[in-house]
Amino acid sequence: MEAQPEATLANDEAQLAAFAFDLAERIEAAISGWVVRSLREIGGVAFNPAAAPGVAEETVAVVMPALRAALAADVDAGVGSPLASLRAGVTPMTECLSAWGSPHPPRDEFHERQFPNDPYQLGPAAFADLDPSLHEPGLLWGAARAHVHLRRRREAGHG
Repeated sequence: MEAQPEATLANDEAQLAAFAFDLAERIEAAISGWVVRSLREIGGVAFNPAAAPGVAEETVAVVMPALRAALAADVDAGVGSPLASLRAGVTPMTECLSAWGSPHPPRDEFHERQFPNDPYQLGPAAFADLDPSLHEPGLLWGAARAHVHLRRRREAGHG
């Protein structure tokens, strides 16, 4: 049996880029379901299914440019996280729920301070909050990102 060649940093970076692309595609596909579920759950009797597709499209337009940029950014660039992009993209749902007169759920001081523009607590804490199928791709991307970061430091003699 022939030995496999050792992966290079360039190979690892290419794998990270592939995981990032896959995660972005999956997130974009999951946003509509997340929006509909959130509006239905929080909107209750005021839920208007005809409004959901427009809100979903607007959410995609708000979220995806920043999310793709965060996923494509170099690991050492210090760019925001894709979850932060998702949390910042709740404005279309918030505006819709407010227009329907949906009451805000009670929030603790932490949520009020950290997420002042998310009174309905729509922002995800993890990729799986959008859709459970995003759990594994999110973990793969995060692990690959950490691996590339650590490998760069190790190869540069910093640890």
